[in-house]
Amino acid sequence: MPFEFMLPDLGEGIAEVELRRWLVKEGDMIAEHQPLLEVETDKAVVEVPAPRSGVVSAIRRREGDMVRVGEALLTIADRGDEKPQLTGSRGGGIVGVLPEAEDMTPPGRGEVVMATPQVRKLARERNIDLRDIRGSGPHGSITRDDLERSVVQSAASPEEFGPVEQMPLRGLRRAIARNLMAAQRATAFVTGMEEADVTELVILRSREQSEVEAHGTHMTYLPFFMKAVQHALREHPFLNASIDDRSERIILKKHYHFGISVDTPDGLMVPVIRDVDRKSIIELATEIQTLGAKARERTISRGELRGSSFTITNFGHFGTGFATPIINWPDAAILGCGRIADRPWIHHGEIVIRKILPLSLTFDHRITDGADAARFLAKVVRYLEDPALLLIESV
Repeated sequence: MPFEFMLPDLGEGIAEVELRRWLVKEGDMIAEHQPLLEVETDKAVVEVPAPRSGVVSAIRRREGDMVRVGEALLTIADRGDEKPQLTGSRGGGIVGVLPEAEDMTPPGRGEVVMATPQVRKLARERNIDLRDIRGSGPHGSITRDDLERSVVQSAASPEEFGPVEQMPLRGLRRAIARNLMAAQRATAFVTGMEEADVTELVILRSREQSEVEAHGTHMTYLPFFMKAVQHALREHPFLNASIDDRSERIILKKHYHFGISVDTPDGLMVPVIRDVDRKSIIELATEIQTLGAKARERTISRGELRGSSFTITNFGHFGTGFATPIINWPDAAILGCGRIADRPWIHHGEIVIRKILPLSLTFDHRITDGADAARFLAKVVRYLEDPALLLIESV
């Protein structure tokens, strides 16, 4: 009998994915566990394997479609089946069953409209005629997304005012948009700013660059920023924390897993460097280089993008000074590092030219107060201005 393969539960609370690429086509013979398609979740690309062997008799969704868990992907027929039929069978490991779509033949019109009761209820509340909407769900059924799109399209169109170019909000950019909005809604964010005289750090990095390159690694300032933050967090643990809103508890984290922002052609990704307190500057530089390459190539795993306790974003190489970085929720704080520039500075009572680093700290005011955040930022500045302290105070 034909087998209707639905999008399985991919774990970790994923409810919807983008169908990135089909790896098979209709008529192909497939084996059990063979990769069928690539989907994009929250910033990670995942292959979905076949639940059984057979023939791909029908592909139900197009590349670029948004697919929810439990929605049909394709039909797999036994080799001898000539006319596969939809049976409603569900593959193993699938969580949940979609409510059956109701058929409705509108009076005076010959077409059949298929939609779930929830979609019909929402359409009635918004006074929307489902007959005017083209469904993208299984067998042409109308989904909630179809309904939402129709509302947007009915609003004033930008084309009314001049030429425009449109592109779908998909993939990594869609995930970034959702995560940023979630962070804005879930935190009481405040940004504080400070400047650090990092002249000694610039000299140190320049002096040791050849030694680091001998290990096959390119040395940036980011490993030093990470070490300075890690040392400062020991005295200011509320910046290395998160809030469990359901139990109304602050969770102080006893580990130092730092998210680092990486600019990729598809958008910003935040790989996580684990156990920063247990790694040397060279080890951190090597791991930053490795994870950065994986992020840009989109080969990074979902696990390597999760579990940060603090985040550092280095936007200085774009020429930016100060900024108001958005917290990588559920972290309590994010440190933004700007462009190091020559500036007139008072040093030992004289006005001289020094290397100055702008720092921007955004923190969740629910977890800690401005005074604690200011003291933390001052401590980070102290370590960056005198990097020898990182060695003296290391444990």
